[in-house]
Amino acid sequence: MSWQDRLRVVLVQPRNPLNIGAAARAMLNFGFSNLWLVDPYDKAFRDARSAVGAAEVLQQAQVTEHLAEALGDSSLIVGTSAMQGRAEDQVQRALPDGAHPLRTHLEDRPAALVFGSEKFGMSNDDLSHCDWILTIPTEEGCPSMNLGQAVALCCYEISRHARAIPSLKTPASVGADERDRIVQMLVPMLEAGGFILAANRDSQMGKLRRWVGRLRLAPKDARTFQGMLRQIQWKLDNP
Repeated sequence: MSWQDRLRVVLVQPRNPLNIGAAARAMLNFGFSNLWLVDPYDKAFRDARSAVGAAEVLQQAQVTEHLAEALGDSSLIVGTSAMQGRAEDQVQRALPDGAHPLRTHLEDRPAALVFGSEKFGMSNDDLSHCDWILTIPTEEGCPSMNLGQAVALCCYEISRHARAIPSLKTPASVGADERDRIVQMLVPMLEAGGFILAANRDSQMGKLRRWVGRLRLAPKDARTFQGMLRQIQWKLDNP
């Protein structure tokens, strides 16, 4: 597997088939082909005429209704956003410098690069799945970019300019699928304890995902943690 094959490009609720086709074409231009779509608005995207030469990328694209599934085993999740008017407590890195840590991770581990809807961008819930945010420097008066162009620019920087830098390499950690399992194990306990209430569920779920992500659990530690949670849940169910 090449390092390009380890990158998942994830489009969340894309609305325009032409943008999906342009994104697929841009990916293939720079050696990427692993495309995932989360709840696409138009199911006819596979016939997009803008995917000149990249029809195979569209035909092989994976579709799911859940972002967590699209992220799979990616142990680094990078969201893309202009972050206008937001005060999220997540690390932000700008292109081109932000491409280096992503390229370093891809040397031997899977990662996901996530793009939001053309109309809404990435929601706070989407961002809560991400380890950090990649921003594209644009003019302040026009911060948003066309989806296909944003994918092209990011793929270009990662493929052509970024390089693997050993000092940027982070310790091995579990993938998004394992993190999501931990979150789902914690939720019923936190609901039972009153930490997560119906009135604040969305906000607390986002905080919980970010917290689990920041732990950067090694695989062995994740197994131990899940064993602890299973035992606690069993005790709660059998007092």
